[in-house]
Amino acid sequence: MKIILHIIRKEFLQFKRDPKMFVIVLFAPVIQLVFLGYAATFDVNTVHTAVYDIDKTNESRTFVERLEKSGYFRIDHYINSYDELEEHINNGEVIAGVVIPANFESDLYGGKHPKLQAIFDGSDGNTASIAAGYIQSIISTYSTEILYELYSNKGNFVIPAGTLDSETRVWYNPELKTRKFMVPGIVGLLLMLITLILTSLAIVKEKEIGTFEQLIVTPIKPYQLIIGKLVPFTIVGLIATVVVLTAMRVIFDIPVRGSVTFLFVATTIYVLSLLGFGLFVSTISKTQQQAMMLAIFIIMLPMVYLSGFAFPIENMPKSIQYVTYIVPLRYFITIIRGVILKGIGFSQLWLETSILLVMGIAILFLSSLRFKRKLD
Repeated sequence: MKIILHIIRKEFLQFKRDPKMFVIVLFAPVIQLVFLGYAATFDVNTVHTAVYDIDKTNESRTFVERLEKSGYFRIDHYINSYDELEEHINNGEVIAGVVIPANFESDLYGGKHPKLQAIFDGSDGNTASIAAGYIQSIISTYSTEILYELYSNKGNFVIPAGTLDSETRVWYNPELKTRKFMVPGIVGLLLMLITLILTSLAIVKEKEIGTFEQLIVTPIKPYQLIIGKLVPFTIVGLIATVVVLTAMRVIFDIPVRGSVTFLFVATTIYVLSLLGFGLFVSTISKTQQQAMMLAIFIIMLPMVYLSGFAFPIENMPKSIQYVTYIVPLRYFITIIRGVILKGIGFSQLWLETSILLVMGIAILFLSSLRFKRKLD
């Protein structure tokens, strides 16, 4: 036990001698959280729009005003031909084009079915679909008001039978902000950056400067060296978690609704698998550059893509969905989003926690065996 404590003390002394380490642990996660928190969003707040008003009547202008007052559509151009509309869309100046045909007002009040044309730049499918949803909602509200006005003018103030009113309530994220969904997942990414990369780089660095060989010839058992190396990085990861969760609360006003204790237990379990991956990378890398490249391109990026952090797993092909079951980050993101946003705990997340624990132990055990064989 004393030997392990001495190794742990040695690692923390190395941290103390390296000022960059404090920057990485204390400041880098906050900076990353701010950048990713504001950048990683799929919300569409401004839809740059061009309007081709052929009708040029009071009602067509009223509809355009309705678009602007919605707060989502910004009318950048009033155009006079389809060629102009195509040019603005091709140049990326607008996302949407609204065409109001001739006889729009007369058809509207003449009992006919007036038509509107909305053209979207579909090169960004997400933005186009959201913008289309916005305009459909505006048209639906607008047509209901026109219908009510027509009934009122005829002296019929009774809403026709069959009309259904719905009241929508959104739980956990009432404003429907993507940021509140993304930021908790960013905690998992930052933990991966800190623990996985630092673990692999620290061990490979000792190989490069020759101190690792000195440790091998000492009467230190492999398991003592492994524990002594991994415990400090576990503590560093938990400290980084405290820093990030505090910054998340202060900067983005996202509190932890569930049990903080359970969250840190789950975080510790998640860190086990990251440390195991870090050990594995250190055994197949000869230089820090190799360790960095392997950690990023072989482990980190696939885990990000397949974890459900940004891309819904349900939308992936079946064959890829099966692969996601071996990604630890998938289970941790489910846990951390559940605890932070929904306030749920172990009773609802016991399956994900159990799977994460088994995976963490297995990855760490297998990597330790390989690391031990390298020592021998």
